[in-house]
Amino acid sequence: MSLQQLYALIGDDMKAVDAVIRQRLRSEVVLVNQVAEYIIAAGGKRMRPALVLLAAGTLGYKGADHHELAAVVEFIHTATLLHDDVVDESTLRRGRDTANTVFGNAASVLVGDFLHSRAFQMMVQVENMKVMQVLSDATNIIAEGEVLQLMNCHNPDVDETRYLQVIHYKTAKLFEAAAQLGAIVAGATEAQESALANYGMYLGTAFQLVDDVLDYSGQEADTGKHLGDDLAEGKPTLPLIYVMQHGTPEQAACVRRAIEEGGRDDFPAVLDAIRQSGALEHTRLRAKEAAARANAAVLALPDSNYKESLLELSAFAVNRSH
Repeated sequence: MSLQQLYALIGDDMKAVDAVIRQRLRSEVVLVNQVAEYIIAAGGKRMRPALVLLAAGTLGYKGADHHELAAVVEFIHTATLLHDDVVDESTLRRGRDTANTVFGNAASVLVGDFLHSRAFQMMVQVENMKVMQVLSDATNIIAEGEVLQLMNCHNPDVDETRYLQVIHYKTAKLFEAAAQLGAIVAGATEAQESALANYGMYLGTAFQLVDDVLDYSGQEADTGKHLGDDLAEGKPTLPLIYVMQHGTPEQAACVRRAIEEGGRDDFPAVLDAIRQSGALEHTRLRAKEAAARANAAVLALPDSNYKESLLELSAFAVNRSH
């Protein structure tokens, strides 16, 4: 099932979120408008704002505050993308030049700061202390995840547990917050809120693990980024960790050297090691396990088309090619 089909149920809500995004992006500073519009217009899957809407819909919410919160989540995500691309010195995202390539590092960092602060302005206007607590905690943990990933770069001794911590902080936390916000705005019980938060956390974990697979197996035209970017940056992702733990001594040594040195010189040999060792299959299996936990978390929620869409979204997360 395509994302377009998955989002059909929330099509009108997604349009409303887009309208909020356009309205809230406006600034009297021209460069802010240019950079923010460039990165937002690049599209993307919009899974995090969709998660806010689906979680709220699962609990029968009929108001409009979830549009504002979905836009907040998208702004926080976009801000992290702007900062990530500067830190990683990336040149391609979603099939286009990154904002830092087009506008420079300084503009990207500062507009990322603008999006963060705009998101906090918007969340305050919802006037819900629980919402502010969830989002402020999430942004802080995401920042810690960024630093943790930086510390892990060029370190071949990172194990699976430590790497999964990076995923939980850097990626899964915003998925978790998105689903939790939908629950909060819908007036969820404590059990329902916890169930949807857990769903988001496991969904985000599955999503990132599949991204790790696609970094070594996807088509650049589909993924919108260069294959082997993680290796070039010296990031020890799960496929690489698996090779070092379960590959031949020669394969492990090749991957270890590539992580320590970074760059793309060893990419062909590393790619062979990953494919021959079963690393991609292992990583995708871990993603499927996370998706199954996501589904298990929401099984007790009332049956609805929204709940069915959550279950289908987790299937999309692990079966996608981009």
